[in-house]
Amino acid sequence: MSAPTVAVALDMSLGESPVWDAANACLHWVDINRGLVYSWQPGGDDAPSSVALGEPLGCLALGATGLIVAARSGIYRLDPGSGVKALIAANPEWRDESGNRFNDGRCDPLGRFWVGTIDAAEALPSASLYRLDGERLTAMRSALAISNGLAFSPDGRFAYHADSPTRQVWRYAFDAERGTLESGELWIDLARHDLPGVPDGAAVDSHGDYWCALYGGGQIARFDRHGAFLESHALPCPHPTMVAFGGADRKTLYITTATQHLSDEEKHHQWPSAGSLFAMSAPNPGQVEPRVTR
Repeated sequence: MSAPTVAVALDMSLGESPVWDAANACLHWVDINRGLVYSWQPGGDDAPSSVALGEPLGCLALGATGLIVAARSGIYRLDPGSGVKALIAANPEWRDESGNRFNDGRCDPLGRFWVGTIDAAEALPSASLYRLDGERLTAMRSALAISNGLAFSPDGRFAYHADSPTRQVWRYAFDAERGTLESGELWIDLARHDLPGVPDGAAVDSHGDYWCALYGGGQIARFDRHGAFLESHALPCPHPTMVAFGGADRKTLYITTATQHLSDEEKHHQWPSAGSLFAMSAPNPGQVEPRVTR
């Protein structure tokens, strides 16, 4: 495996939610704080294109056409070419210009969109994890501070999810047909492995290994299907945020990063590549990213 290197030099405040669109050989991701959706085709000379939504947004997923984006005010269908968006469901935790915005999310193997929120103070248990059912949001987990790390095993038997401040990832028996999280167990505890930072965005490869960005830890950590720590890869910046597998063979691991929480000295001198999109080779291909169809 190669070490992470800069794939696209950027100055993102809070890059997040990379998603590989295999049909169009395109990577999409967001800058949460600046409300931008990026789209980029690797291998060419073109810089990423971007669309401004006019509000912060947490994550995106592939739609039947275009993208599904979870912005602060709600979940929208988005045409990334034109920037035209259409509301699907309002955010139940955002009212009168205050509350909790959407954060991490992804599509499950049967085409349902799952998305969590983040407490406005990033500390209180006021956030939840939701499942989108048509135009209705159903709360599946509550009493969270920062919903994060959502991913699904290749066989569809398990869902993985983290509440970042706890520094733990939980594994839930997943009923794919019903779209429900059944019995859960503590699966990964960063303290037990003496790993820094908190669990942020994650992805599972085709072998079932869980790759997780450690925000504040400057690393990408890899765990096997049993939750055993395998390895970590350092980045030249402290705040990696999420990973996604892409490329023709899905063996390129793309990593978004952030500059928020960095001083000007840290940003410009200590970690000048912070806020960029990074890439590294991976030993196993990632899963094909499903599309939201329900």
